[in-house]
Amino acid sequence: MKLVERQQGLDAELLKFHDLWHPQPFREPRPPWCECWPSLRDELMALPEADIARLNDNGAAALALLSRHIPDLSALTLLADLPAAQGVTLPERSAHWAWEIPGRKREQIEAFAAAAGQSRQPVLDWCGGKGHLGRLLALAWQAPVHTLEIDAALCEAGENLAQRAGVRQEFVVSDALTVTDWPRAGQHAVALHACGELHRRLIRDGVDKGVGRFDVAPCCYYRGVAESYQAMSANLQLALTRDDTRLAVTETVTSSPRETRQRDRAIAWKLGFDAYRRTVTGDAYRSFKPVPEAWIRAEFADFLARMAEREGLPLPSMSTATEFEVQGWQRRDEVMRLSIVRHAFRRAIEVWLALDLGCFLAERGYEVGLGSFCDRRLTPRNLLVSAQLA
Repeated sequence: MKLVERQQGLDAELLKFHDLWHPQPFREPRPPWCECWPSLRDELMALPEADIARLNDNGAAALALLSRHIPDLSALTLLADLPAAQGVTLPERSAHWAWEIPGRKREQIEAFAAAAGQSRQPVLDWCGGKGHLGRLLALAWQAPVHTLEIDAALCEAGENLAQRAGVRQEFVVSDALTVTDWPRAGQHAVALHACGELHRRLIRDGVDKGVGRFDVAPCCYYRGVAESYQAMSANLQLALTRDDTRLAVTETVTSSPRETRQRDRAIAWKLGFDAYRRTVTGDAYRSFKPVPEAWIRAEFADFLARMAEREGLPLPSMSTATEFEVQGWQRRDEVMRLSIVRHAFRRAIEVWLALDLGCFLAERGYEVGLGSFCDRRLTPRNLLVSAQLA
């Protein structure tokens, strides 16, 4: 399927089902779609706990459940399904190249390097940290590499690692959001999980500067977005809010049971406070400032008292706290069930965002490919935008 054809189709399908994935059950106790598809609502509310966790973490399985109630969703499945990027076998290298890199991160770097096409151009490793990716590419491609990173301490550590590996890798201490002399014409720009505006700026400025090739694995699309996402490519009808772009990256595959319990407790505590605030003020949902983790670790009565004081609400009694703790857990159960609907669209929204980058490059004369560079079990952020100046 051609890039623009996929983009236009996905744009239309997401717009068609906007009322399903845009409402947030955390904020809206009963999203409007509950009345439109009551059989879907009833099935979700009857799910056992084990299925709730699985469906929230597995967008494809969630979309399959929705499709039983809404058969028209089958087109979305096809449009959001991308091929695996064609990779190559990396040259043999000493295991010592991977000093200090945790195993999962090393596998991600190696998968990205194998999928990125060698261009024989000087490499720019954008927002590269200690330069692990750049170091591997310098070894595999025998090419000079510049790693741009804002943290001087990371650059110093990366320089030491490059010297130990005996590669041609130089570090540039600079802010990717304000730098003016990078990227440069004729470079091969790579970025593994540069967040939000960092990857968008690389692509925009790289096109203007005449970068020869891009290999970009985007991440955290919402970072740098104010209220609404500003599309880079033309002829799109769908408009995403910042929260919509955040939905694209809520999937995780590495949470431990302890982390899951902590997440559930945090959700229940916040929903318990929200229920208390609604009861006291009569208002609908209202966002509040981030909550210190130490407050979540406290007993709910202490948490509720601190939140009430911070938000200017009457201090609750102990019996009131007990009542709203129960409500918080009840709302948590409902939210997790109803959120399966949003999460069914998570991958499609991420693909839409990646297509926006790819089509922007295609409109400016690049030959563009879009695929996955590794299995989602290694990282859910596995999309790779590859573009070669024609």
